[in-house]
Amino acid sequence: MSPEAHSAPRSLAEALRARDDSSLAALLRSRPDLVTPVPTDLTQLATRAGTRASVLRALERLDRFALQTAEALAVAPDPASYDTLLGLMAGDAGDPAVAGALPRALGTLREQALVWGGDDRLRLVRTAREVLAPSPQHPSPTGLGPTVREATSGMSPGRIQEIVTTAGLPSTHDSVSAVAALTALFTHRKKLARLLGQAPEAAREVLSRLVWGPPYGQVTADPAAHLRWLLDRGLLLPTAPGTVVLPREVALHLRAGRAHRAAEPLPPAVTPAATHSARVVDATAAGQAYTALATVEELLKEWDEGGPAVLRAGGLSVRDLKRTAVALDVSEPVAAFWVELAYAAGLIASDGEADERYAATPAYDEWLEQPPAERWVRLAQAWLAATRTPGLVGGRDAKDRTLSALGPGLDRSAAPEVRHRVLSLLAGLGPGAAPDAESVLARLRWERPLRGGRRDDEEDLRSRLARWTLSEAELLGLTGRGALSSHGRALLGAPPAADPGPSTAGAPGAGSSTAGGGHGADAAPADAAPADAAGTGAPGRPVSGGPGDKLPVHRHRAPDRLAPPSGPEQAVAGAAAARLLAPLLPEPLDHVLLQADLTAVAPGPLRRPLADMLGVLADVESKGGATVYRFTPASVRRALDAGRTAADLHAFLTEHSRTPVPQPLAYLIDDVARRHGRLRVGAASAYVRCDDDALLNEILADKRAAALRLRRLAPTVLAAPADPATLLEGLRAMGYAPAAESAEGDVLIARAHAHRTPPRTAPEPVPEGPPPPDATLLAAAIRAIRAGDLAATTPRKPVGESLAGGELPRTSSAETLATVQAAVLTGDSLWIGYVNAEGAASQRVISPVRVEGGFVTAYDHTADEVRTYPLHRITGVAELAED
Repeated sequence: MSPEAHSAPRSLAEALRARDDSSLAALLRSRPDLVTPVPTDLTQLATRAGTRASVLRALERLDRFALQTAEALAVAPDPASYDTLLGLMAGDAGDPAVAGALPRALGTLREQALVWGGDDRLRLVRTAREVLAPSPQHPSPTGLGPTVREATSGMSPGRIQEIVTTAGLPSTHDSVSAVAALTALFTHRKKLARLLGQAPEAAREVLSRLVWGPPYGQVTADPAAHLRWLLDRGLLLPTAPGTVVLPREVALHLRAGRAHRAAEPLPPAVTPAATHSARVVDATAAGQAYTALATVEELLKEWDEGGPAVLRAGGLSVRDLKRTAVALDVSEPVAAFWVELAYAAGLIASDGEADERYAATPAYDEWLEQPPAERWVRLAQAWLAATRTPGLVGGRDAKDRTLSALGPGLDRSAAPEVRHRVLSLLAGLGPGAAPDAESVLARLRWERPLRGGRRDDEEDLRSRLARWTLSEAELLGLTGRGALSSHGRALLGAPPAADPGPSTAGAPGAGSSTAGGGHGADAAPADAAPADAAGTGAPGRPVSGGPGDKLPVHRHRAPDRLAPPSGPEQAVAGAAAARLLAPLLPEPLDHVLLQADLTAVAPGPLRRPLADMLGVLADVESKGGATVYRFTPASVRRALDAGRTAADLHAFLTEHSRTPVPQPLAYLIDDVARRHGRLRVGAASAYVRCDDDALLNEILADKRAAALRLRRLAPTVLAAPADPATLLEGLRAMGYAPAAESAEGDVLIARAHAHRTPPRTAPEPVPEGPPPPDATLLAAAIRAIRAGDLAATTPRKPVGESLAGGELPRTSSAETLATVQAAVLTGDSLWIGYVNAEGAASQRVISPVRVEGGFVTAYDHTADEVRTYPLHRITGVAELAED
């Protein structure tokens, strides 16, 4: 055996052992489940990387071409050479695009520890091969069937010999050699082509129907002549009574060597549907951002005194969602979005009372005090990170229960990733470019395909998440006219884009900075070039230095993606977005325009004290670019109930109106104020008191007062069995303006009661698997794995028969002490077995420094630090081999 062959990795653990720390860090970063908990050594890491759950998770995060590469390896011989893999991917005719992209895909599979070995002996991890290889229960995504050897495993020797003879091959002495001869025939292109040239036309038609899969077909007990011709020569092999299969070798010949009907080496480009001026996009997005703030404020104002009740199962009832939609003047799905957005931002929550209701949180009051741009950033960042998915509201869960807004079952862990990816694709289009939605979906399907290309609920959810992202980003003001705004770009942490110049709206494909359909992040990834993946060499062929060298992982750059900002980066991105958005938001006004028809027009957003007071004094009649308020007797009385006097109201309107106060409005205020409080209602159960007995006589004579059951107690006092609130409402319905009074006879001022929940935190996103480890954890994990692997693999001198089974060394106390003392003098390293205070046994490599008082102080190579060990806890010692 040559030195090169001897040094080639014989297992995934050995392949991992040959990696450097940066390569191991890349593996643990891309597959975070491998580091939870930290493996003790590289053998355990390799074992964990080969478990079914971990392999499935890794396969699901591959792009389409990398997955196609893994699928091709699953139907290739084990091990396979790079040339064999290239032939399966590019076919006999070759494909320059496939040849150029294959090193990147192979590098991805190696980095993810799904493939190991040199270019002459590529091995797919056994679990991945089991998942991707064809079987009757789980057809291969390639559409290929079993090999000749697999298909004939249960066939009688006599029948195999008949097939060999009919196919024109000499008979053999055993089934193994017969199957090998048939396999050699089917893999020899010229000989198989000569055999197929003799087939009847109907037989070739049958093969053409099976060639791209599924490879299984049904035959009767007495098959037709053309089917019998195929069966007699092994071109179709029986797998069960009435079922036949096209052998893999035959299918590959008919496919011209290709494992897939169509390899997809490059991601589809995201194409722009229209391009607008960047200034128009920013202005449109800023206007919608302001509308988003106003809508959330209006929602919370509706719930200020306590919102809808919480359903027993959690969430809003359908009726309450409809009421909210009517109050916000939006559709129910849009109302669900705003409700969920406020919840994700921590602005609303359940109050936790016995009669549980939704209400604003104390954080809402803090949010109101922030500048508008900062308030928008908080909403946008909450939406980007939220796993709750408002688009699911109204659907059904697995138990056929309706999914309600704010209820359980709305979390989808893929939502944040899809949102970030969709917006980063928009960022790659350039300023002002609005994408074609279908091209975005096609790109996402390439980047994260389902194994086998299935179109099940999971994929449908990812497509729906992408569509919801596009619409919700527009509602929130991240995009304007479908294009990503400058403040949206800053929020993602993307670099600012240059203005493309004059608008070319309505010209599909315009605005691209590259030719040939490449658009920034949507162009073919830079890592598709072979040189990026494997250095220099023949085009499309990675250079690994030969099987004898230490096998490097093919280096490649991940596709151009924007990682979601986190921690300090998120704060910096939010501050940058707020700076860009602030100048675009309208400046709050301190005035309104009063009109003679008892209305006031606010030509823009109002400052908060003015808006709050006007909201009490008048009713909102219409909203839009300008808000119209209408003054009514009821609204004026509401202001008087809140403790304002007529003089206060006149002064307020005079101060904040750019037009003179109309005479009808002044008369309305004076008239309502003159009648306000003449009647006094208190608790008797309730009474009505008035200095004008004629007014009381008028009330008693009114037929509408019969339901109140009033009776006179004194010339100026009427009593009623109803409670004061009911009596107040009854008299107001009759057209009077009574005021409530306290037990001391003072007028009660009715101010709006702002109901708040106890302090609440925003809902935590539900992660998709373990979170990626940070740099500190990665460094510590790699250090621990390396140290444990050193202890497990360091050569040792034999210590008798006790080590035959790989156990910890066992020596007597005297022998342990003598060996350790000798190592202090010589400076040698020792292999020790150690049992800690909890009874956990481990093996370590130490260099003793000092022995005294029953303790040994040594440099522990496993932990990479100096430690002290009690001698009575050392099970035994062994010297390390000199090599």
